Amino acid sequence: MELILIRHGLPRRVHNTDGKPADPALAEDGIKQAGLMAQRFRPGSVDRLYVSPMQRAQQTAVPLAEQLNLPAEIEEGVAEFDRYAETYIPVEELKHLDPDEFQFPERNEDEVRAFGQVVVVAIEQIVANNPGKRVAIVCHGGVINVWAAHTIGLAEQFFFIPDYTSVNSFMAARSGERSIITLNDAVHLRGIQI
Repeated sequence: MELILIRHGLPRRVHNTDGKPADPALAEDGIKQAGLMAQRFRPGSVDRLYVSPMQRAQQTAVPLAEQLNLPAEIEEGVAEFDRYAETYIPVEELKHLDPDEFQFPERNEDEVRAFGQVVVVAIEQIVANNPGKRVAIVCHGGVINVWAAHTIGLAEQFFFIPDYTSVNSFMAARSGERSIITLNDAVHLRGIQI
């Protein structure tokens, strides 16, 4: 089966002080990115559409669900590692605000390992439930990193920053073999200034 992992569009910056998770909505440019990404897909070209429970992923999935004429099914296991964080800063801003944190973010190894296990179990279940189908999952950069690392056997689970609304394609055979078709394909954003 073919598995397509799509990163959400550009979100807004959020900083809560009341203990609530940031869970940002898409910025105006993120909405535009989501629309351009959805245009890459023909109606009927995907059999099933899953989405993270986080707002930025769900909003990114809206134009894709409309284009595909499919419901976006929520999958808890593909939420991002920062799901409960009070602050969300888009990576572009973080690059400028704190280059050291951007290059070498501090992560608790046990939390990273646990996050990776949840993601792999969730995606493997999606694979098992959809033999021979073409499935899209609108999710997050961390999820894409974990699945790509799992697919190629990398110990480091975070090794690249997928572009917003990038399309990342994988094959998953019934035999258990997993392979990458494309990583970070964002040709739909070429030529636009965001």
